Amino acid sequence: MRARHPDAGGRRRPALRRAIGAVALVSALSACTAQFRNHGYTPSEAELAEIVVGRDTRETVASAVGTPTSGGVLQDTGYYYVSQRVRSYGIREDEVVDRQIVAITFDGQGVVRNIERYSLQDGNVVALSRRVTDSNVEGVGFLRQLAGNLGRIAPTTTTPQ
Repeated sequence: MRARHPDAGGRRRPALRRAIGAVALVSALSACTAQFRNHGYTPSEAELAEIVVGRDTRETVASAVGTPTSGGVLQDTGYYYVSQRVRSYGIREDEVVDRQIVAITFDGQGVVRNIERYSLQDGNVVALSRRVTDSNVEGVGFLRQLAGNLGRIAPTTTTPQ
């Protein structure tokens, strides 16, 4: 059996502590760097240059740049390509740093009518309002609601026709 030097374990502990400290420091510093995620797809300017307004159709656009994940709500009037770049920075809330929307609209015959590109700066904040209908039975018990309906039954609604 091999004899160990009495100080061999003591020399390893400071090296182990330094290694753990270095890993902790690198982990802490890497948490402070921004992480970027890309979502979606928008055609490049070169791809859009291949599409001719007034000549290309829905099918030729789909073969040139692909079909979008979003379409027009009313009568399928257009193709909408959307992409965005999101920055995550530590524990902060994610922030959208870039958004691109390419709208290709078609006329009634399915021919390209217009091509437009929008960015994050072109967007507007839309305030949503919630409309809630107030209940007229607040504070009224179940039996009182039943009794209140007894006087509202008309004979014409109870006879079969």
